Amino acid sequence: MGEKMQFSELDQYLFGQGTHYDIYKKLGAHPAVEGRKKGVYFAVWAPNAQSVSVIGDFNKWDTKANLMKKAGPIGVFEVFVPGAKIGDLYKFFIVGMHGEELYKADPYANEAELRPGTASRVADISAYKWKDATWMKKRQEFNEVTDAMSIYEVHPGSWKKHPVNDEDENGFYNYREFAHDLAKYVKEMGYTHVELMGIAEHPFDGSWGYQVTGYYAPTSRYGTAQDFKYMVDYLHRNKIGVILDWVPAHFPKDAHGLAEFDGTAVYEHQDPRQGEHPDWGTKIYNYGRPEVKNFLIANALFWIEECHVDGLRVDAVASMLYLDYGKQDGQWVANKYGDNKNLEAIEFFKHLNTVVLGRNHGTVMIAEESTAWPMVTGKAEDDGLGFSLKWNMGWMNDFLEYMKLDPYFRKFNHNKMTFSMTYAYSEKYVLVLSHDEVVHLKCSMLNKMPGYPDDKFKNLKAAYAFMFFHPGKKLLFMGQEFGQLREWSEERELDWFLLGEDNHKDLQDFVKTLLHMYRKYPALYGGDNDPEGFEWINADDGDRSIFSFMRKSPTKRNNLLFVVNFTPVERTDYRVGVPKKKQYKLIMDEHGLLEKPQIFKAETKECDNREYSFAYSLPPYGVAVFTY
Repeated sequence: MGEKMQFSELDQYLFGQGTHYDIYKKLGAHPAVEGRKKGVYFAVWAPNAQSVSVIGDFNKWDTKANLMKKAGPIGVFEVFVPGAKIGDLYKFFIVGMHGEELYKADPYANEAELRPGTASRVADISAYKWKDATWMKKRQEFNEVTDAMSIYEVHPGSWKKHPVNDEDENGFYNYREFAHDLAKYVKEMGYTHVELMGIAEHPFDGSWGYQVTGYYAPTSRYGTAQDFKYMVDYLHRNKIGVILDWVPAHFPKDAHGLAEFDGTAVYEHQDPRQGEHPDWGTKIYNYGRPEVKNFLIANALFWIEECHVDGLRVDAVASMLYLDYGKQDGQWVANKYGDNKNLEAIEFFKHLNTVVLGRNHGTVMIAEESTAWPMVTGKAEDDGLGFSLKWNMGWMNDFLEYMKLDPYFRKFNHNKMTFSMTYAYSEKYVLVLSHDEVVHLKCSMLNKMPGYPDDKFKNLKAAYAFMFFHPGKKLLFMGQEFGQLREWSEERELDWFLLGEDNHKDLQDFVKTLLHMYRKYPALYGGDNDPEGFEWINADDGDRSIFSFMRKSPTKRNNLLFVVNFTPVERTDYRVGVPKKKQYKLIMDEHGLLEKPQIFKAETKECDNREYSFAYSLPPYGVAVFTY
């Protein structure tokens, strides 16, 4: 329980500058003591409100019982309510500039009522006792450029569900039990990180958490804010990193949310051409307003510093960078130079990434950015945006287009699989097969593959192998690792029963082998951003749809040579060119690791424009991994 709090002149100055990085400790609801009375201190920013009061369980929702007073000219209202306590529901009753009567949830609340309720809940989030000191210390040394990173993207509400009954109509796992089951699974599979979708509070399940009303509140669908912290803590104690999806691009128009917060545009641009996304029906933040920037930057710091999260995946970055994103002529306003770049959003990203990464060594900021915007992962001082990593959407689109083709037609599209290496070093990339690729009639990963069911599994194994040996960090969405057949839906759990069938279990085992192999060999991650780390052996074998390349280890030991065949045609005497006249050890094929590796000796025989080579049998959809 804190002592008496108030919004001081220094708080106002920093907030007005947009640099009050722990503003969430002042605004919102905080258990406090005043005189000898225990209660809760409430504070809210509503710059154009005529009056604000706090209503809730503690005053029978009476709009006149606890009027808030203005703390200085910046528009923050505050009040101490004796007798209010942890667990109480509350809202702010705002009389707007034009006399509007508004009932708003607290933008800085740490907990919310379970939907369809929309009230905020008083919580003491600071009381949690962390046990992840070892992880947090080690995290400072993590380097996303040279360390392994394989991410399991998970939607907590539909990974697993309890049977639905009268007492439990949602069937959601609590954060704590979810943590235990997830940690066990992720550890066994061999992922390094989980990325959790839809954690910040949101009213509508079907938005998957991308339309947020409570930026500082872990959703109450899965428990309390303390339960959420326990989950992060437990994953850390099992050596698993935690990344959250984060949505600073837009927010929904729900009456209790941020839209027209005090009867005027507070968080959004007033001009709808700047303040609305016509396609999404959402509001766009005003990135030029210091208090709004402060709200968002402090929110990123809240998740990372207060909740120990290891990184944020920033959603829809392109929609923030381009003023005309998703808009027709006449629906947007150009910047002062007359073009379509959002200068305020660019400045926001530089500020955000510099502060978050500067204060928290070893954390990551990942951009989901779908265009060729330059230097997304460049340093802010070099005029980059300052992100740690960027999702490689170009690779993903080309890769999926290629894999969907009937193998006969792949020879005409060979460059789809090689093109990514022409820009592989322009940014620091994550190769992603995310939730977006297995919804809206796009089919599950398995059902994107051509052929009969048996062929689908063979194609998918070859595809995953290619992905894991291609430079870039890795991300797979839940269910893809065992060949989920149906598209993903947030309303039901994954089809875990499929693991009772051999081919699904076999695919899962294969992905597990890839994940463990990826972490074992520095050749597969240490040189992701170093052109010395990758070399094609043959990028041009389009007629046979075979790709061969090398991944070289920064330690110079255990380099890997990789061959994959994307047709159902066997090549009984496939010959591959090699860099040196030495022994090459086959350690893995399309079935997984070999119990007894096979040795091949290079001979002086020209192949693939190289002096030395050896031959071996490459099966249909064959995968071959050699160490040398």
